[in-house]
Amino acid sequence: MTDFTIRPATPDDAPALSVLGRATFIETFVTEFGIPYPPEDLERFLGQTFSEETTRARLTDPEYRYWAAERDREILGFANTGRCSLPHPDARASHTELHRLYVSKAAQGVGVGKGLLKVALEWMEANTDGPLWIGVWSGNLKAQKFYAGHGFEKVGEYQYPVGAWRDDEFILRRG
Repeated sequence: MTDFTIRPATPDDAPALSVLGRATFIETFVTEFGIPYPPEDLERFLGQTFSEETTRARLTDPEYRYWAAERDREILGFANTGRCSLPHPDARASHTELHRLYVSKAAQGVGVGKGLLKVALEWMEANTDGPLWIGVWSGNLKAQKFYAGHGFEKVGEYQYPVGAWRDDEFILRRG
């Protein structure tokens, strides 16, 4: 499992990234953490966020960058960065944000996430005029520890919409 490559994602990856994003969100937040999203809110969020059309549009939008980790032509995870949109008084659109770092359950623990984060951080550092930003769910201690190990510190909180439901999120900053 440790032999994987990381490459820029392309619009042809939209179907696989859409499926992986949806599945990883459900595995992580619904199955693992047990967040009781109302079904209509969850379905609306998943449809809007991880539809093939939305994913393809983001893959072609110059404001976003995606990387895919793959092995034997199977996508194991992805990182998605772009302009910062976090609601923090110091955040600017000219800063960069890690929007998502998703790794399939089967590929966790073998360096896929670290590899994707390394590539994403390199791009973020080269394309910002300020600090780097990440929003992370307040209950995801594993992710918070992972990002802290890469120099990120909690600097704020906000609520992330999943339909009408609101997740309590932490805002992390590096630099």
